[in-house]
Amino acid sequence: MEERRSKPRLSVNLEAVWDRESDNHPALITDLSLGGCYLNTVGETRTGETVGFRVLLPDGDWLYVEGEVRHHSIGRGFGVKFIDLDGEQEEKIELLLRLARESGGEHDSISANLVAE
Repeated sequence: MEERRSKPRLSVNLEAVWDRESDNHPALITDLSLGGCYLNTVGETRTGETVGFRVLLPDGDWLYVEGEVRHHSIGRGFGVKFIDLDGEQEEKIELLLRLARESGGEHDSISANLVAE
């Protein structure tokens, strides 16, 4: 299978909540890049749909972003490509990526647990 991502992704473990039709759905972001992320969730979406979601940051604040659903697996989750990120949103995503890299050491497969307990 050909890799379609233009930006490297990192394995993470971030709490998130996404919205659809006035319902909030809990999710866990399991990979992240500057271009998008994967939300592990049981809620359903459609390819091409725009979803808004909030990501819990390590300082307890929430980052709101929107993404276009690029692929989905019913009952498992979906991958999104970020759309219309502003400078502040990009900075916060870069911070999350930096924290994931720092906690992952020098291994090829980087993993980080950034979920606030």
